[in-house]
Amino acid sequence: MSDASHELSVTRFIAATPAKVWEVMAERQEEWWCPRPWRAEVDEQDRRPGGACRMTMYGPGGEVAPQDGIYLAYDEGRRFVTTDAVVGDFEPAGPFMIGIWEIAPEADGTRYTAKARHWSEETRRSHEEMGFVDGWNACAAQLAEICEAEAG
Repeated sequence: MSDASHELSVTRFIAATPAKVWEVMAERQEEWWCPRPWRAEVDEQDRRPGGACRMTMYGPGGEVAPQDGIYLAYDEGRRFVTTDAVVGDFEPAGPFMIGIWEIAPEADGTRYTAKARHWSEETRRSHEEMGFVDGWNACAAQLAEICEAEAG
């Protein structure tokens, strides 16, 4: 059981099938992964436990924010879990969080939930102060926008 004082999460109902949401969520991350006007580029994805998960986010002012880590789980059509605590060939890194992105059927659409689990309450608080709620909700809205436009 996760310690709630260490977790942040956002959830959103998306009026599209789980298959559509999964396809966009897993295969088209560059379209929704970070809040506009930022953009993301997938550098490497080896979608299996222990496989590399590397992206780079680019900001409108020339900012460059690499996100390197590994998959802890990859359950096709349901969820993927990553961490930045391990990089490369199982090298320890300064851990920030475990990210969990999951979907589930709900009514005539899909429930999307994204969670960030941290090693400490202090780190969770820092992530929240960085704008977690607004940022991850913006990403969820971008994901929903794509899925719902294509579901019609």
